[in-house]
Amino acid sequence: MTGAEGSVGQLRAQRRALQQQEDTVSYVRRLTQGRLDLVLDEERRRERGESETVGSVTDRLADVFGQQQGGGSARPPRETVVPTDHPLMQQLDELCLEFEFAHLDTMADTDLRQLRDALQLFEQTCSQQRHELFQQIDALTAQLVSRIKEQGVGGVIEG
Repeated sequence: MTGAEGSVGQLRAQRRALQQQEDTVSYVRRLTQGRLDLVLDEERRRERGESETVGSVTDRLADVFGQQQGGGSARPPRETVVPTDHPLMQQLDELCLEFEFAHLDTMADTDLRQLRDALQLFEQTCSQQRHELFQQIDALTAQLVSRIKEQGVGGVIEG
């Protein structure tokens, strides 16, 4: 069934499902960006010629993430619960295992660059998925608005 054939309730349910998918992709994308920030921090540390880290990756989290500036999303946050066995979470975990993310402070420079490139590519893939989901959500929202205008408020409550 296409969105044009569905009732207002069905359109809302479809939109809600897409929003949940987008929330998941967005969450995994933010995790990916955080890991990428840590990799970039490690690259900067090496470029500055610092021979030792100022602490473990976990110790440096607050410093690295505290450097980030951004306005964040204009939309109100929704609770996002992403199970660890979600395919996107598994892909990110597998990528980090493959490149030994947990040992980024001791890996060779070439391995660090490969990890950076892999995380950037994964983040871009997540961004593309989000973009496509937003297009679908926007299309359903337009259909909802149109349907509500056609039916009027009373028709929406009854339908």
